[in-house]
Amino acid sequence: MRLDKFVCKSTEFTKHEAVRLIQAGEIIVNGKAITNESAQVHENNKITLHGEALKSRAFRYILLHKPANTICSNIDEHYPSLFNCLDVEKQAELHVVGRLDVDTTGLVLITDDGRWSFGVTNPAGHCSKVYRVGLSRPVAEEVVSLFAEGIRLQGEAQLTLPAQLEVINSKEVLLTLTQGKFHQVKRMFAAVGNRVVSLKREKIGNISLDVAVGEWRYLTDAEVISVNKSSI
Repeated sequence: MRLDKFVCKSTEFTKHEAVRLIQAGEIIVNGKAITNESAQVHENNKITLHGEALKSRAFRYILLHKPANTICSNIDEHYPSLFNCLDVEKQAELHVVGRLDVDTTGLVLITDDGRWSFGVTNPAGHCSKVYRVGLSRPVAEEVVSLFAEGIRLQGEAQLTLPAQLEVINSKEVLLTLTQGKFHQVKRMFAAVGNRVVSLKREKIGNISLDVAVGEWRYLTDAEVISVNKSSI
């Protein structure tokens, strides 16, 4: 973890204030003043300020049911931020794990643990994501096998990784992916001559969406541990 982030997580200082303290040589790491705010530190380091040991707060892991027409940003832009749904302190320290488009709804994970979020989003981890997809026209029978083999997206040379498609009815399916390419779901269906009209993420790894639209909860310890171990 960066030293300035550690100071913010273990005190009430803002990032600007933490950087000022570090550059002034007031933060001591293992008996030595460190003046580089980007220096990497670990939980087992002895880090003090004015002789008092600093202890980082526990990481936070949050599940949120994203409403439509909100953005996965910490601040409002053209559309309101989904962080308006959260009632937690120090929101600037949090980030969304795998963004959703403005019109996409459903399960979003939010954390301040960068290493954990990398494990969720890294394709090498094979963490599955399940989407409920509404389509403009009936899904063709051969699409199930095409998705299982991989789809060539427009402008890309390589096929997508194999995806599992479960047909709910003629215009509604469940799609399970282990990738997170830009607009991947919409582009996959466009490649087979269909159009996505509604999109909702219902599951990430072993974590299922179980709160109402706009509501949130903290993940359980078991959910935090399990998500990086799940696979398609």
